[in-house]
Amino acid sequence: MRDHWWWRPGWRVGRSFYTFHITFDSTPDVVDLAGRYQRALTLPTLDPVPADGLHLTMQGIGFTDEVNRTDLDAIISAAQARCAWLAPFDVTIGPADADPEAVMLQVAPWAPVDELRAAVRAAIGDVWGEARIPGAAGGFTPHVSVAYSGADTSAAPLRQCLAGIEPVSVTSTVVAVQLIDLNRDRRVYRWSTVASMPLRGASADR
Repeated sequence: MRDHWWWRPGWRVGRSFYTFHITFDSTPDVVDLAGRYQRALTLPTLDPVPADGLHLTMQGIGFTDEVNRTDLDAIISAAQARCAWLAPFDVTIGPADADPEAVMLQVAPWAPVDELRAAVRAAIGDVWGEARIPGAAGGFTPHVSVAYSGADTSAAPLRQCLAGIEPVSVTSTVVAVQLIDLNRDRRVYRWSTVASMPLRGASADR
């Protein structure tokens, strides 16, 4: 396991980042599922994700000191318009599996999540052009982390612990994606919500 909290390029204390996430702090079934796994994962090297920090990472925009408000507002408007055409969808969250830096709840099916991510990527492209959309379109694996590795350590104890936990999953309905201002100064992700992009299924009304 690798320490998840190493300082990735561009990050430093006091700096935050605009990104699209699906958040679950007001989704009791997902909060309860995460808590169930966290109570069973008692390894001292793991940092549990607080209930109000549960999220599915979607698509970054950029550091807040590098994105001007005019561009951000235009991206929000474009994302809200594009997401309005998408219908809410169900995903199965869980069971948990180990990643080199985290314990993650698996998410399925991927297709509607991919479609939603494509919509917010396209919204960024509407404002900045396709060549300036951050990150690659491919290689995306939807997941919800319940704990992060807080140290460089062997994965064997974690895998042994996970093997003794009964696999559990829940179904959750995704009704929006949030644009958030994300900070990680204290080895935990904290954010404020800048805007929400509801999924209204407008295409079904055509």
